[in-house]
Amino acid sequence: MDKIFRLNSVAEFHALCNLPEPEHPLISLIDYSKVHYPFEENYISWIQNFYSIGLKRNVTAKFNYGQQVYDFNKGLLSFISPLQFLRLEVNQKVSVEPNGWLLLIHPDFLWNTSLAKKIKSYDFFGYAANEALFLSETEEKAIEHILLSMEREYQSPIDKFSQDLIVNQVERLLIYAERFYERQFITRKKSGYDLLEMFEHILSRYFDRKEGLERGIPTVNAVAEELNISPNYLGTLLRTHTRQTTQQHIQEKIVAHAKERLSTTAISVSELAYELGFEYPQSFSKLFRQKTRQSPTEFRKAFH
Repeated sequence: MDKIFRLNSVAEFHALCNLPEPEHPLISLIDYSKVHYPFEENYISWIQNFYSIGLKRNVTAKFNYGQQVYDFNKGLLSFISPLQFLRLEVNQKVSVEPNGWLLLIHPDFLWNTSLAKKIKSYDFFGYAANEALFLSETEEKAIEHILLSMEREYQSPIDKFSQDLIVNQVERLLIYAERFYERQFITRKKSGYDLLEMFEHILSRYFDRKEGLERGIPTVNAVAEELNISPNYLGTLLRTHTRQTTQQHIQEKIVAHAKERLSTTAISVSELAYELGFEYPQSFSKLFRQKTRQSPTEFRKAFH
């Protein structure tokens, strides 16, 4: 059975990777070329109780975030949230040394700041099943500049302004990342549209085969799992291309299919509700009215 390290503090990560003690107990910017993981054979597994943001180059290792492979090889900037299972497996045949920066932020550093809650809303911390962020040379320099500004601030004598100044820099970095991720989705439309086509196919199959009778209403998590991407990634993709959340999109498909069945068959409203996966017909009727301003029965009358 794999040994799993549990890292509760920034200092514990430094100790694990044979780094000097951190200059600040709750935040640290690390030169990634100096990180030496204590691999057992060619892998290491750990759970960390802090955020990490990596600006990494020449990473050839296989990296698992949760149960999915996180693709560093096609990107530069990556985001890991606290209490996640991580596994790093190195390719011993590759001699290229990775380099870049690794920023570690313990949640306690954000306590009593506006970012304490807001940081959890950034979708890219949940991209467990996808990829790191692509960066142009200019974008990479902008991120590196912010990281080094943070380091200079926590290396200076600590005063009452230090935390606010560093948190502002962290938030600035996250805003840039949000902009770059949006650009990444927009400029890679073909891949996005392929996933959207698969998403539509999954929902159509669900209704055509009446899978709701056994599985209930299609859920965001179930559809994302079938697409082999995270729910957050699917949500961002849909918002970029359709301006709807995944839940809204599923509901629209439910109502569209219901309209088709109500207008072309004699199935009862209750039977249709169960067929679509609703436990109670009243729940179906409520959703239908919310979306159409008509009850299913009122809608059907227009066709008979």
